[in-house]
Amino acid sequence: MPSRNQDGAMSSSERAVDRNREPVAGYVLTLNCPDRIGIVHAVSTWLMGHGCNILDSAQFSDPRTGRFAMRVHFCPTKAPITETALTRSFAGVAGSFDMVWEIWDCSVRPRVLVLVSRQDHCLHDLLYRCAAGDLAIEIVAVASNHEAAASLPALHGVPFTHLPLRSDNRVEQEDRLMQLIDRERVDLVVLARYMQILSERFCARYPGRIINIHHSFLPGFKGANPYRQAYDRGVKLIGATAHYVTSELDEGPIIEQDVVRVDHAKSPREFTMLGKDLERIVLARALRLHAERRVVLNGQKTVVFN
Repeated sequence: MPSRNQDGAMSSSERAVDRNREPVAGYVLTLNCPDRIGIVHAVSTWLMGHGCNILDSAQFSDPRTGRFAMRVHFCPTKAPITETALTRSFAGVAGSFDMVWEIWDCSVRPRVLVLVSRQDHCLHDLLYRCAAGDLAIEIVAVASNHEAAASLPALHGVPFTHLPLRSDNRVEQEDRLMQLIDRERVDLVVLARYMQILSERFCARYPGRIINIHHSFLPGFKGANPYRQAYDRGVKLIGATAHYVTSELDEGPIIEQDVVRVDHAKSPREFTMLGKDLERIVLARALRLHAERRVVLNGQKTVVFN
């Protein structure tokens, strides 16, 4: 939903953006379960029983893991029905197939917290895309371990929180971060070049709810100044990877990746510029896929229904 002022009314600029947004109808069901005969039939029968029309459906059977993933976009055609009622009703079907599943209301935009450090190119891009109505998320807060990041979210009317980090306050800083997530009812945390390692405790609390953009086509160069390392090694491709965050550094399930070709004539500065462009694009793609509920976790991998 668009943000509102203290009187509860949208500003004129917000109303203009809202008019440009095409509302998405219906609900999305995502599921992952052991593969067996009858899953699609059971889901289709349940939808028909509730007078729902299937707008789009995709499924994947993984022969290596024996798991089945499915995404169904559907719309009720009879009496209005709530997400809560649908969830309660589908629980019986899900239980009989041992499903990991969720039902999402397409009209509700995920509430996003963006974490950033000194490099703000991805934050710039996300704020612009949201303001232009090009990304179906709502950035409800920006937080950083550096105060220098405060000015940009202020321009977009997004609250900023400074969470200074020292070697002796890491637990306290993460506690404040978790309080912010709870207070703002955050659905998704985005690490938009947030150059800090999150604790195992923090990652375990938000499984599948933290997305990071990594400055490489993973696996790749780790540590400081990765583009200088890439330049010194004479690489021919540089890339970016968006993935879900787990307690294992840069090992979480991958959502989206891309690369660009380079050669010996490119300078380290040109490597960095190309890399930043890729980071913006790949992160935005990953957030769009997540917001549209097109990503289903499949162990250490993802199934992405484009």
